[in-house]
Amino acid sequence: MTKQEDDHYKISCVLKWLNEVFVLVFVLVNIMAKQKFYVVWDGAEDGVFTSWEACQQAVSGYSNAKYKSFKSEEEAEAAFEMGYDAWIELEKEKEKKKEEENSTQSTTSTQSTYNIPPAAINDSIAVDAACSGNPGKMEYRGVYLKTGKEIFHYGPVFGTNNIGEFLAIVHGLALLKQKGLHTMPIYSDSVNAQLWVRKKKCKTTLERNEKTEALYQLIERAEKWLNENTYSNPIIKWPTDQWGEIPADFGRK
Repeated sequence: MTKQEDDHYKISCVLKWLNEVFVLVFVLVNIMAKQKFYVVWDGAEDGVFTSWEACQQAVSGYSNAKYKSFKSEEEAEAAFEMGYDAWIELEKEKEKKKEEENSTQSTTSTQSTYNIPPAAINDSIAVDAACSGNPGKMEYRGVYLKTGKEIFHYGPVFGTNNIGEFLAIVHGLALLKQKGLHTMPIYSDSVNAQLWVRKKKCKTTLERNEKTEALYQLIERAEKWLNENTYSNPIIKWPTDQWGEIPADFGRK
C-alpha cells in the first residue's frame, strides 16, 4: 500500500467513525426529547417513574390515583417533593395568571368595532373550540358576548373538537355558578356538545392512552361536576347560518 493509499484509508476510517458518532448522537437526542417522567403522588406505589408502563402499574386498580407526566426529571422531582395539593394550587395560580394576561389583550379599538346580532342576548357567554386535525391540538374558550372579551381559555391539548365544545360549556356553567350568575345564558354552536351536557356524559370515541390521559381526567372532572351540581342557565344553540360565526370562534376556518 502506497502512502497516498494509506492516507486515503485513514481518512475513510475517520469519516466512517464520525458518521457512526453522528447517528448515535442523533438517536440519543431523539430518545431524550421523547422521554417523559411520571409522578405518582397517590397510588399503589408513589414516586417518579421513567416509563408509562411503570406508572400504569403503580396506579392500575387504585381508586382516585393522583399522577401526572412531566417533560423533564427536574420538573417531576420538584412536583413530587411539593406534593399533589401544593402542585395543584401552583397550577391554578399559573392558569389564573394566564387568564388575566389573555384578558388584557383585548383592546379598546377591538371592543368598539365589536358587532352583536340584534336578536342575541348581550348579557351572555359564547363558547367555542378549535382543533388542528381531528383528533389534534384542541383548545376552547369563552367570551362575554356584550364586549367580546375572553373570560376563560384552555389548551391546546391533544383531543377532538367535540370534546372541546363539551368542556367549554361545562367550564362556562361552573364559572357562572361560582359567580352567582344563575340565569345568564351560554351560547354554543355544537349540537353534540349540548346533548352530551344534557346527558351528563362525554360520548367521545377518542382512545384513552398516555397522550390523552390528562384530557380524560379533565373530562371526568366535568362529568362529575354535572352529576353533583344543578344549574338554571339556558344553553342556547347559536344559529350560525343566520348570525355568522359564534363570537368565541377562533377564526381558523
